Amino acid sequence: MPLLTLLREATSGPLADTLLSAVFPAALPLLEKHWASPDCLVEGSQTWEMQSTANYLWHTDDLLGQGATASVYKARNKKSGEVVAVKVFNSASYRRPPEVQVREFEVLRKLDHQNVVKLFAVEETGGSQQKVIVMEYCPSGSLLSVLEDPENTFGLPEEEFLVVLRCVVAGMNHLRENGIVHRDIKPGNIMRLVGEEGQSIYKLSDFGAARKLDDEESFVSVYGTEEYLHPDMYERAVLRKPQQKAFGVTVDLWSIGVTLYHAATGSLPFLPFGGPRRNKEIMYRITTEKPVGAISGTQRQENGPLEWSYSLPITCRLSMGLQSQLVPILANILEAEQAKCWGFDQFFAETSDILQRIIIHVFSLPQAVLHHVYIHAHNTIAIFLEAVYEQTNVPPKHQEYLFEGHPCVLDPSLSAQHIAPTAASSPLILFSLANDAPKGLAFRDPALDIPKFVPKVDLQADYNTAKGVLGAGYQALWLARVLLDGQAWMLRGSHWVLEVLQNTCRQTLEVTRTALLFLSSSLGFERLSSGVGMSEFQELKEATELWSRLQTFSEVLSRCSHNVTETQVSLSSLGKEILKNRNQIHDDSRSIQKIQCCLDKMRFIYKQFKKSRMRPGLGYNEEQIHKLDKVNFSHLAKRLLQVFQEECVQKYQVSLVTHAKRIRQVQKAQNHLHLLGRSVAACNTEAREAQENLSKIFDRLLLDRASGAEISPHPTAPHPSPDPKDLLFHMQELCNDMKLLAFDLQDNNRLIERDQRALSGLLQGAGAEDFALHTACHFLSAPIPGHRQLTNCPFVLCLDEPAFQKGVVEASCWYFEELPFAFPP
Repeated sequence: MPLLTLLREATSGPLADTLLSAVFPAALPLLEKHWASPDCLVEGSQTWEMQSTANYLWHTDDLLGQGATASVYKARNKKSGEVVAVKVFNSASYRRPPEVQVREFEVLRKLDHQNVVKLFAVEETGGSQQKVIVMEYCPSGSLLSVLEDPENTFGLPEEEFLVVLRCVVAGMNHLRENGIVHRDIKPGNIMRLVGEEGQSIYKLSDFGAARKLDDEESFVSVYGTEEYLHPDMYERAVLRKPQQKAFGVTVDLWSIGVTLYHAATGSLPFLPFGGPRRNKEIMYRITTEKPVGAISGTQRQENGPLEWSYSLPITCRLSMGLQSQLVPILANILEAEQAKCWGFDQFFAETSDILQRIIIHVFSLPQAVLHHVYIHAHNTIAIFLEAVYEQTNVPPKHQEYLFEGHPCVLDPSLSAQHIAPTAASSPLILFSLANDAPKGLAFRDPALDIPKFVPKVDLQADYNTAKGVLGAGYQALWLARVLLDGQAWMLRGSHWVLEVLQNTCRQTLEVTRTALLFLSSSLGFERLSSGVGMSEFQELKEATELWSRLQTFSEVLSRCSHNVTETQVSLSSLGKEILKNRNQIHDDSRSIQKIQCCLDKMRFIYKQFKKSRMRPGLGYNEEQIHKLDKVNFSHLAKRLLQVFQEECVQKYQVSLVTHAKRIRQVQKAQNHLHLLGRSVAACNTEAREAQENLSKIFDRLLLDRASGAEISPHPTAPHPSPDPKDLLFHMQELCNDMKLLAFDLQDNNRLIERDQRALSGLLQGAGAEDFALHTACHFLSAPIPGHRQLTNCPFVLCLDEPAFQKGVVEASCWYFEELPFAFPP
């Protein structure tokens, strides 16, 4: 008897492989007596039956699934101990025509694919000679068992859904290549296996209803499961209405559509009041009266109207990027009229198009939402920018990106594969000037989906209620993580934008410093001219005017430098505030731990309810414990929702308000820096041109002095002429200094032009260009009486007309309210 106990553990326990190698050699002689005919083995009060074929054995307690014509058990290979699944047919299966009985064997022998359950052998039991199909064992259950887990009450996560889609499409493609129609596709017939690297592998199974059928052929027999049946088959099989319709291979597409919707949302797409099994007539109405493009229909009240939906519910965990690709597919395969329904070729083409795309993760700072952009690697970045526009409403020309804290310049002509690989934990940061306040993530409060326990003890009802409450709790946990991640990216993205702006401030100050140094050298011309009386020379009148303009540049640049410094201080203060909030995020993550703790305790009670629901009743003491569990379960659910609302939702909403204010401050600083940068760049351009003109004058004077040419003096020169050698030396020294500084000025000008191009992308909001143009025109060249005019500014227009001068003066009055300085008289 201990040997039998060890054998039982070896065939079902977690240490099966280890125990098996030690047990089977000793157990075989004992079991040989029982293989010829099934016997009952009694261990204590438990009775179980051992059955076997020539190469496999199993006990009837290891039931994996049961249908109308067969049962599936977990079995062992007698020689190797390999775990397999055996499908044992019952007496009802032999009442079918002989060709139907062997059809499943023939279909499985034709199929060989990683997404189809493998056939190992077809054997017979020793005594009753019942047919047994030996198949691959999938220890992780089925897609239905995955969806039945409360953690997936509202659908699978996006990564797992894509795995399901890929596996189902690949498996169905293999069936169509072999001319097989399945006729009973549903989550329960899609088995799950966990690969060596921990990834899920889904496999089509249960080919009892399958048969060979080419695309142009049809059939009239009815198979399948009610909720997943094509409406034409439903009418005949469930409603028992006589009709002569023939069915084609597209009936599998309808079942696939319902299965995919179920996987994406956690619920069936067509739900009459009371459920599809209790309200069959309305179920048929929903599926046949569905408008074109609708993907779901619901009746919320008895005899109430039918409500249609053309999108997935807000509780769905799939990103909007994937939903936008998936919904058209569902709409076209959930089509009752076979003439309007897609064929398999188009279905395979559209689903493969999704699966071949790469995912670019983009966190939009203006919206405070993470987006998944599905795009082909060979598509251009211009197509990517348009895809972002569809999800964010930010036009491509207004989109600016950061990645890992650095500006990311995207060339629209390049392919999308040139974009750095992203992930949800490492997305591109989209920034753009937007007037609307960030709306954040839209979601449904999980508290709205929590059912209430009935007062009396009802084991089945209590189990269903606990399952619903636990599912809502897991949805709250998922939302809490998304909201917390959103807060973290709002702060991190804002911090990166501030870093870019701080760097722009530093570079602008450096350019301004170099320009002022250059101008201080150029202004030495005044000392040189006053010392030699050069101001009275007719040839140097133009040089005197240039010196006057350079003096104006120096005063303007000094004020620009002061304003950039003030902006830098403001950004630094904002950065400290962000750093403080980022540290707070780590404290807020404790709310996730609190919710998880509540869920762990609730799941333990849920498992007790799941076990109790199979019993006919409870004893007095057990019933009292059950009542206490209900009370504790309700308290835990209440605590969970309290943490979610107070520590997750409310803090997220406060973060959105703070983020909106912060974005406005950043936008204001960007506008300010943009104008200052353009002004500095324009002054640099003017100063470089003035320096070039002065250099030409000095070169001419040096040439004249060197050749001994006489310069015509003014008739009344008040100062004596200097020594020609000294004059030549001073002019040569000044000219060389100005030329050396001019090279630095040109390099810095290129730097600031590059930064201006980068910064201008962040300043593409409504009216930003007009604002910058008008204010820059005034700032550099407005001909205000009593002020000097800068003439070669790239923003200078024709300012001679009085009407235009009036407009510029008006603009200047408005602008000086923003920048508190004016041109010197």
